[in-house]
Amino acid sequence: MTFRIKRIYDDVADDDGYRVLVDRLWPRGVAKERAHLDAWLKEIAPSPALRTWWKHDPDRLDEFAMRYRAELDGDRATMQAVIELRELAAQAGGPTTLLFGAKDPQVSHARILADYLGEVRDSQRAHK
Repeated sequence: MTFRIKRIYDDVADDDGYRVLVDRLWPRGVAKERAHLDAWLKEIAPSPALRTWWKHDPDRLDEFAMRYRAELDGDRATMQAVIELRELAAQAGGPTTLLFGAKDPQVSHARILADYLGEVRDSQRAHK
């Protein structure tokens, strides 16, 4: 499985593959028809409390990443959303694009999520 990230405001591309919105809130100014979504997994996004604390502050990115990974590992609904995303991506059979609304892809939970999914995949291979 290949996970990519992309702003939802960017144009849809043929190589996007399976398109999943990974934000808890619907992005402003994006019509649902224009989004061309295959899925919207709200539960996989950071909790409202964590998102409010972070405020997309680049200086808090490392601490945010640690806290977000803890949610991915420890919150039941979030863990279920991770399982669902991995199953959907496997069924799609090609690339999966994680869509988000933040302005800066470098300061985005989607980047952390894509890295996390890669680590989960690699660790599962190592244990087989």
